[in-house]
Amino acid sequence: MEEILYDEIPSLDLADFYGDDPAKKKKFVADLGAAYHSIGFAAIRHHFLTTEMQDKLYAAIKKYFALPDEVKKRHELTGLAGQRGYTGKGKEHAKGRNTGDLKEFYHVGQELPPAELAKEGYPENIWPAEVPEFEAVSTDVFRALEKTGTYMLRAIALYLNLPEHYFDDKIKHGNSILRPIHYFPIENPDAVPADAVRAAEHGDINLITLLMGASADGLQVLRRDGKWIPITALPDQLVVNVGDMLERLTNKTLKSTIHRVVNPPRQLMNTPRYSIPFFMHPRSEMSLAALPHCVSAAQPKAWPDITAGEFLDQRLREIGLKK
Repeated sequence: MEEILYDEIPSLDLADFYGDDPAKKKKFVADLGAAYHSIGFAAIRHHFLTTEMQDKLYAAIKKYFALPDEVKKRHELTGLAGQRGYTGKGKEHAKGRNTGDLKEFYHVGQELPPAELAKEGYPENIWPAEVPEFEAVSTDVFRALEKTGTYMLRAIALYLNLPEHYFDDKIKHGNSILRPIHYFPIENPDAVPADAVRAAEHGDINLITLLMGASADGLQVLRRDGKWIPITALPDQLVVNVGDMLERLTNKTLKSTIHRVVNPPRQLMNTPRYSIPFFMHPRSEMSLAALPHCVSAAQPKAWPDITAGEFLDQRLREIGLKK
C-alpha cells in the first residue's frame, strides 16, 4: 500500500465500526489501516469516554499535582520502576537521551482482586488519600478507555486479515497504564538544561495509546518526510496511535511514529500543561514475533522474537525508570 503524507491526522467515527452498517464498518477498517500504515495516528470520535469522566479526572489530577512535592513523594515507591503511583520531576527521559523530561506523572494500572493481581504479577494501585475522588474516576476512565481500545484493536485485527477478536484474550487483564501527566511550570527557563523539553521525541512502548484532549497545545508527530505536524484532539475526540509493540508484531506494516511535546514560547514556560494518555498493553506472555503474513522478501523480518513482558522490561531500562 502506498503511504500518504497527511497534513493533519485523519478523523474517524468509531460508531461506524460498532454500528450495524457493514459497509461503514468495512470503510472504517480500511481508513484506519491506511492512517496507521502511513502516519500511525488517528483521531476517534464516538468512543466510550464521557466528557463528565474526562472533566472529573482532570479536576482530580490538578488537585493532586498541586500538592507539595514531599507529599507526592510518599506515593513514589522504589522497586516498582514507576509502574504504579507517582514518578517525580525529570525522572523519565526518552530512549537515547540522558536529560530528563520536564514532567511528573502518576500511574494507574489494572484494578483487580489481590489474587488476580498476584497471578498476573502486577503491583497494587497506590491511591492518594489527599485526593479521595481520584480512585473512582481513574478506575472509570481506565475501563472506558480499555473498552475503546478493545474495539480499535478489533478493527486493526480485521485490517491485518486476522479474526476480529484476535487480540481479545491477549488484552484481557493486560498490563495497561493510565498516566496523568503534569508538565510543570518553569519559572526560570535558564535554570533547566538547554536541551530539556516537556517530552523528547519518542515512540510509545505499548500496542496502542489513547489520548484524551490535553489542556494546552504542544504535541507534534514526525511525518516520514521529516516534517513535524501538530496534533490537537477536539474535545469530543481521542487521539489513538500505534505503539512499538504493534509495529513489531506487524513487522512495520503499522507505524509507531515518533512524537514529542515541545516547550511553549519562553514567555509561557511558567504555565502548566496537563495530559492523560492510556497506554494499552497486552498480557506479559504475549509473543511479539512478527505475524507470518507480514513478513516477505520485500519486507524481511525486522526484529528477533520477544514477549511483551520482556520488551517492556527492556524499554523501562532504556528510559531510566528501571535500573
